[in-house]
Amino acid sequence: MMLSVLAQRSPLLAKMRVLGAIGVRAAHSHGDHVDAVPSYTKPAYFDHRTLPLPDIPFHDGLTSQENALKEKEKGPWKQLSLEDKISLYRIKFNQTYAEMNKPTNEWKSVFGAIFFFFGITGLIVWWQRVHVFPQLPHTLEEDWKERQVRRMLDMRVGPIEGFSSKWDYEKNEWKK
Repeated sequence: MMLSVLAQRSPLLAKMRVLGAIGVRAAHSHGDHVDAVPSYTKPAYFDHRTLPLPDIPFHDGLTSQENALKEKEKGPWKQLSLEDKISLYRIKFNQTYAEMNKPTNEWKSVFGAIFFFFGITGLIVWWQRVHVFPQLPHTLEEDWKERQVRRMLDMRVGPIEGFSSKWDYEKNEWKK
Protein backbone atom coordinates (compact mmCIF):
# COMPACT_ATOMS: atom_id res chain seq x y z
CA MET A 1 0.00 0.00 0.00
CA MET A 2 2.72 2.43 1.03
CA LEU A 3 4.86 1.53 -1.97
CA SER A 4 1.99 2.12 -4.38
CA VAL A 5 1.46 5.62 -2.96
CA LEU A 6 5.17 6.37 -3.22
CA ALA A 7 5.31 4.84 -6.70
CA GLN A 8 2.66 7.27 -7.90
CA ARG A 9 4.84 10.19 -6.78
CA SER A 10 8.20 8.83 -7.99
CA PRO A 11 8.70 7.30 -11.44
CA LEU A 12 11.88 5.58 -10.23
CA LEU A 13 9.97 3.75 -7.49
CA ALA A 14 7.32 2.80 -10.03
CA LYS A 15 9.99 1.19 -12.23
CA MET A 16 11.48 -0.62 -9.22
CA ARG A 17 8.04 -1.91 -8.27
CA VAL A 18 7.41 -3.27 -11.75
CA LEU A 19 10.86 -4.87 -11.94
CA GLY A 20 10.43 -6.30 -8.45
CA ALA A 21 7.10 -7.87 -9.36
CA ILE A 22 8.60 -9.43 -12.49
CA GLY A 23 11.58 -10.71 -10.50
CA VAL A 24 9.33 -12.24 -7.85
CA ARG A 25 7.24 -13.97 -10.49
CA ALA A 26 10.35 -15.22 -12.25
CA ALA A 27 11.91 -16.49 -9.03
CA HIS A 28 8.78 -18.30 -7.88
CA SER A 29 7.37 -19.58 -11.16
CA HIS A 30 7.86 -23.33 -10.78
CA GLY A 31 4.73 -24.19 -12.70
CA ASP A 32 2.89 -27.09 -11.10
CA HIS A 33 6.05 -28.57 -9.61
CA VAL A 34 6.84 -27.58 -6.00
CA ASP A 35 10.23 -28.49 -4.57
CA ALA A 36 10.60 -29.93 -1.09
CA VAL A 37 11.38 -27.48 1.70
CA PRO A 38 15.14 -27.10 2.16
CA SER A 39 16.50 -28.75 5.29
CA TYR A 40 17.93 -25.51 6.67
CA THR A 41 14.45 -24.00 6.93
CA LYS A 42 13.07 -26.84 9.01
CA PRO A 43 13.09 -26.56 12.80
CA ALA A 44 16.02 -28.32 14.42
CA TYR A 45 16.59 -29.96 17.78
CA PHE A 46 19.43 -28.83 20.02
CA ASP A 47 20.00 -28.80 23.76
CA HIS A 48 20.94 -25.48 25.29
CA ARG A 49 20.67 -24.17 28.84
CA THR A 50 19.32 -20.77 27.81
CA LEU A 51 16.68 -22.24 25.47
CA PRO A 52 14.96 -24.93 27.55
CA LEU A 53 12.29 -25.87 25.02
CA PRO A 54 13.59 -26.98 21.61
CA ASP A 55 11.56 -26.48 18.44
CA ILE A 56 10.94 -30.19 17.91
CA PRO A 57 11.17 -33.27 20.15
CA PHE A 58 14.39 -35.28 20.24
CA HIS A 59 12.72 -38.37 18.71
CA ASP A 60 10.49 -37.70 15.70
CA GLY A 61 9.66 -41.24 14.68
CA LEU A 62 8.23 -43.15 17.65
CA THR A 63 8.29 -46.91 18.07
CA SER A 64 5.22 -48.87 19.10
CA GLN A 65 6.44 -48.95 22.72
CA GLU A 66 6.95 -45.20 22.71
CA ASN A 67 3.49 -44.66 21.18
CA ALA A 68 1.95 -46.81 23.92
CA LEU A 69 3.85 -44.80 26.51
CA LYS A 70 2.60 -41.54 24.97
CA GLU A 71 -0.98 -42.86 25.24
CA LYS A 72 -0.32 -43.84 28.85
CA GLU A 73 0.98 -40.30 29.44
CA LYS A 74 -2.48 -38.86 28.73
CA GLY A 75 -3.81 -40.60 31.81
CA PRO A 76 -3.01 -39.86 35.45
CA TRP A 77 0.71 -39.46 36.05
CA LYS A 78 0.53 -41.25 39.40
CA GLN A 79 0.13 -44.50 37.50
CA LEU A 80 3.40 -43.95 35.62
CA SER A 81 6.53 -45.54 37.03
CA LEU A 82 9.80 -43.65 37.37
CA GLU A 83 11.21 -45.50 34.34
CA ASP A 84 8.18 -44.47 32.28
CA LYS A 85 8.66 -40.83 33.25
CA ILE A 86 12.33 -41.00 32.35
CA SER A 87 11.48 -42.64 29.02
CA LEU A 88 8.93 -39.90 28.27
CA TYR A 89 11.53 -37.27 29.14
CA ARG A 90 14.06 -38.92 26.82
CA ILE A 91 11.55 -38.88 23.96
CA LYS A 92 11.24 -35.10 24.27
CA PHE A 93 14.81 -34.20 25.37
CA ASN A 94 18.27 -35.62 24.77
CA GLN A 95 20.00 -34.24 27.88
CA THR A 96 18.98 -33.08 31.34
CA TYR A 97 20.17 -29.78 32.79
CA ALA A 98 22.63 -31.69 34.98
CA GLU A 99 24.08 -33.39 31.89
CA MET A 100 24.30 -30.07 30.04
CA ASN A 101 26.04 -28.38 33.00
CA LYS A 102 28.45 -31.26 33.54
CA PRO A 103 32.01 -29.97 33.15
CA THR A 104 34.00 -31.30 30.25
CA ASN A 105 37.72 -31.90 29.92
CA GLU A 106 37.96 -29.46 27.03
CA TRP A 107 40.13 -27.12 29.12
CA LYS A 108 42.93 -29.68 28.93
CA SER A 109 42.93 -29.54 25.16
CA VAL A 110 42.87 -25.73 25.20
CA PHE A 111 45.81 -25.50 27.59
CA GLY A 112 47.66 -28.17 25.63
CA ALA A 113 47.23 -26.19 22.41
CA ILE A 114 48.33 -22.97 24.13
CA PHE A 115 51.49 -24.58 25.52
CA PHE A 116 52.20 -26.22 22.16
CA PHE A 117 52.07 -22.87 20.38
CA PHE A 118 54.19 -21.25 23.13
CA GLY A 119 56.78 -23.98 22.57
CA ILE A 120 56.76 -23.53 18.79
CA THR A 121 57.07 -19.75 19.24
CA GLY A 122 59.99 -20.23 21.63
CA LEU A 123 61.76 -22.46 19.13
CA ILE A 124 61.27 -19.90 16.37
CA VAL A 125 62.62 -17.07 18.56
CA TRP A 126 65.64 -19.18 19.57
CA TRP A 127 66.32 -20.11 15.94
CA GLN A 128 66.16 -16.45 14.91
CA ARG A 129 68.58 -15.42 17.65
CA VAL A 130 71.06 -18.08 16.63
CA HIS A 131 70.79 -18.03 12.85
CA VAL A 132 69.07 -14.81 11.73
CA PHE A 133 70.10 -11.91 13.96
CA PRO A 134 73.70 -10.68 13.71
CA GLN A 135 76.14 -10.74 16.63
CA LEU A 136 75.83 -7.88 19.11
CA PRO A 137 78.23 -5.00 18.45
CA HIS A 138 81.35 -4.72 20.61
CA THR A 139 80.05 -1.43 22.01
CA LEU A 140 77.49 -3.35 24.10
CA GLU A 141 80.11 -5.40 25.98
CA GLU A 142 80.61 -4.51 29.65
CA ASP A 143 84.34 -3.70 29.23
CA TRP A 144 83.59 -1.23 26.46
CA LYS A 145 80.82 0.44 28.50
CA GLU A 146 83.20 0.92 31.47
CA ARG A 147 85.85 2.49 29.27
CA GLN A 148 83.25 4.77 27.65
CA VAL A 149 82.01 5.96 31.05
CA ARG A 150 85.59 6.63 32.19
CA ARG A 151 86.26 8.57 28.97
CA MET A 152 83.13 10.72 29.49
CA LEU A 153 84.19 11.45 33.07
CA ASP A 154 87.70 12.40 31.94
CA MET A 155 86.21 14.77 29.34
CA ARG A 156 83.88 16.19 32.05
CA VAL A 157 80.73 15.79 29.93
CA GLY A 158 77.83 17.78 31.47
CA PRO A 159 79.62 19.13 34.57
CA ILE A 160 76.73 21.26 35.88
CA GLU A 161 73.61 19.11 35.58
CA GLY A 162 74.71 16.25 33.39
CA PHE A 163 76.72 13.07 33.63
CA SER A 164 79.88 14.43 35.28
CA SER A 165 77.96 16.37 37.93
CA LYS A 166 77.20 13.08 39.69
CA TRP A 167 80.93 12.06 39.96
CA ASP A 168 83.16 13.08 42.83
CA TYR A 169 86.58 13.71 41.24
CA GLU A 170 88.39 14.06 44.58
CA LYS A 171 87.20 10.70 46.01
CA ASN A 172 87.06 9.07 42.56
CA GLU A 173 83.53 7.62 43.11
CA TRP A 174 79.89 8.43 42.41
CA LYS A 175 78.22 11.03 44.63
CA LYS A 176 75.57 9.88 47.05
